[in-house]
Amino acid sequence: MEYIDEDKVETLINRVEREINEGLLPAAQIAIGFENKILFSKNFGDTKPDSLFCIFSATKAITSAASWLLMQEKVISENDLVTEYIPEFGENGKAKTTLSHLLTHTAGFPHAPFKPIEWKSKEARLRRFEQWRSFWEPGTKFEYHPSSSMYVVAEIIERASGQHFESFVQDHILNPLQLKNTFIGLPDDQSSRALPIRYCGVELSRQEYEEMGFPVPPETEVTEDAVLSFNERDVQASGIPGGGAFSNAEDMAIFYQALLHGGTNQQRLWQDDMLANAKTIRNSNLKDPVFKKAANRGLGLVISGDSDRNYRGFGKTNSPLAFGHNGAGGQLCWADPGTGLSFVYLTSGHDRNPIRQGRRGVSISSLAAQCKAGD
Repeated sequence: MEYIDEDKVETLINRVEREINEGLLPAAQIAIGFENKILFSKNFGDTKPDSLFCIFSATKAITSAASWLLMQEKVISENDLVTEYIPEFGENGKAKTTLSHLLTHTAGFPHAPFKPIEWKSKEARLRRFEQWRSFWEPGTKFEYHPSSSMYVVAEIIERASGQHFESFVQDHILNPLQLKNTFIGLPDDQSSRALPIRYCGVELSRQEYEEMGFPVPPETEVTEDAVLSFNERDVQASGIPGGGAFSNAEDMAIFYQALLHGGTNQQRLWQDDMLANAKTIRNSNLKDPVFKKAANRGLGLVISGDSDRNYRGFGKTNSPLAFGHNGAGGQLCWADPGTGLSFVYLTSGHDRNPIRQGRRGVSISSLAAQCKAGD
């Protein structure tokens, strides 16, 4: 395999196989991309060649990249107030919220209620936007918004482009990149390809967290019931912009190659200055409230940055320039300008032990980041 080190790839394979062979995880899939091509991919466990995975919050990178297309055309700006596009949004302390606040998780409404199936109803979504309440002045605090902010970003895309969000992404990203296995809203004729999501392992007790020196994770909308709802057809079809895409590892590795190079070898989608701006760390002084580490957020992306990158879902051997967005259950999606590699790990098994899941992700990413020949 040209460009990648076969011995290091074999080590990576062995690491990915571990939980599959132990019976903890039912299925996984990996892909490595380089120079707009797939260098290597492999299925594990119950995965079939045409299987699709819900990529959960890795969807946010697609939604964010769609907004960049409108930014570079000067149709919208990251500094625009949300109310310029959605007047209904301005109630309850949200009037000063900008598009940048939405993309960097500093908007102030991380736990805003929204049922996935409501996304298909314009009336329901606007009612939610109006009802949501800001808990801090936008831009002054970072706290991850699992889904709320991306609903608003997608609505802005619709109003600014005149297209439904799903159609805009299809026409301007998925079709040009020939990502034929990626769906924002899973169609009925593709639903049989979606691997069923399963929870695995045993949940840790508060005492076990304390003994390991980790804080107990805060309760969020990402509950077991909420995750398992993505096995239901109406939720799969809803096309949730912050966490509802279905894809496979090869498609996502090619998507991240496009974010490295601005598009494909045949068609450029994103301009260099737009990509550089999107990958610039905002609010470097704001810290994640759980681990107390710098948030290192670009415009909808997580940036590797300093030596604490493993707290952001990267491997310890990723370069400071690596960027990406992972997803619930341990989905890993990133690209590294330091090597030119993109890497994706997807699984249908959600580990109830988040410490084990996090360590698995860091280990797999660390091995993948070293797979380029000569590194």
